[in-house]
Amino acid sequence: MVADGGTLIALEFGDVEHRLMPMLRARFGSAPPLEPVDDMTEIAAAIRTYFAGDIRAIDGILTDGGGTEFQQSAWAALRTIPPGEVRTYGEMAALLGRPNAARAVGSANALNPVSLVVPCHRLVGSNGALTGYGGGIERKRWLLAHERRWA
Repeated sequence: MVADGGTLIALEFGDVEHRLMPMLRARFGSAPPLEPVDDMTEIAAAIRTYFAGDIRAIDGILTDGGGTEFQQSAWAALRTIPPGEVRTYGEMAALLGRPNAARAVGSANALNPVSLVVPCHRLVGSNGALTGYGGGIERKRWLLAHERRWA
């Protein structure tokens, strides 16, 4: 987890942390030094509360994932999907006013630096299949089941 002044700028599961450094380098030119800081306490508490069953606890976390204008739009749209629900990449593209941009939505998701809080796990293939998730399909399946349970 990387935060700046109480705003989350990167979040990755520990077993896929190798994805975090390239994202930080792409955004900042070099990976910033990672040190625990007090302003992450509330963010960490909200994430723990999410995993304990209050799936709305992460809704208020401020994020700044950088990215292009399209990526920012795609990530903002992801946060409108209620916990316990999913959308297809095509549905998200249509929501963004670009109905033929399902692949671009997928590419934006792949570069989402604040997964979980910007819930890219809530997107599925056009046939409802669980597809592409940087944290792995099993984790995606678990997150969706967790959210359905507590929604």
